[in-house]
Amino acid sequence: MTLFALAGAFETGLLFALVALSIFMSFRVLDFPDLTVDGSFPLGAAVSAAAIVHGIDPFIATVFGMLAGAIAGFVTGLLNVRFGIMNLLAGILSMVALFSINLRIMGRPNLPVYGHDTVFSRFESLVGAGLWSNTILLLIIAIGAKLIIDWFLKTELGLGLRASGENPAMAEAQGIRNGAMTLLGMAIANALCALAGSLFAQMQGVADVTMGVGTIVTGLAALIIGEAILGRRTVFLATLGCVIGAVVYRLFIAFALSAGFIGIKPQDLNLITAIVVAVAVVLSQSRGKKGRKSLFNFKLVRGAQQADEEQS
Repeated sequence: MTLFALAGAFETGLLFALVALSIFMSFRVLDFPDLTVDGSFPLGAAVSAAAIVHGIDPFIATVFGMLAGAIAGFVTGLLNVRFGIMNLLAGILSMVALFSINLRIMGRPNLPVYGHDTVFSRFESLVGAGLWSNTILLLIIAIGAKLIIDWFLKTELGLGLRASGENPAMAEAQGIRNGAMTLLGMAIANALCALAGSLFAQMQGVADVTMGVGTIVTGLAALIIGEAILGRRTVFLATLGCVIGAVVYRLFIAFALSAGFIGIKPQDLNLITAIVVAVAVVLSQSRGKKGRKSLFNFKLVRGAQQADEEQS
């Protein structure tokens, strides 16, 4: 693997760490299987690219992309909470609608930003890190997003969000408004995904209406790999696993493609992703069963010891 390919793998991995954090918020925290991300990823790209082309500062354009993603997530949550549409179907409806909305925003299937300032060109001119400039900026953003989520989920509002996702009935009994928590959580999750899409468009130099295809699968792969490596006993480990899992996944893909492992080609990427996710899920479940079995055996042995002590 060349140094250029290695840097590219790190860049893409750190960028998709934001997608993994987005899916962590919806799938793990809210227990909301959200397919909106396949639409909010290109939505962030479309909004930021259109803003940059019209002369808006790239940092402000990126914020606009995040806000658009937050609105998309809010709409998905509203379809579920206010209108009673099943969460999975609500995400599908938003994803389908966003395809047309993204075309409207860009006015064409793709919108290049070549020749315009981006957050990456600004950062490179500031630090002059050369080949690793994008990687450094994405590392700062990914770690910053991870730490903000860690902090937020420990606040009173964040604890309410976690309680609503873990046990809605108990949360409601404690005075937590589950509907409001769903709307908030979905807005945050899709804002993160739109941020990733905005940065991806600026890094690649173009926003494309089809760039969100398979986003949820890639994010799930990163999430599950991270959980298989670090587990999710605490919020800190779970969010750190999202970052590490995304980087590990992209490094594995880059290695497989560069080495020509068993004839793997770029068109096999989705197949590789499906296999990696399946293997990670099986390993994660096996570890969970082993842990539960060990706990059961410990309790059984402990109970037998106590019974012997009582008899003696």
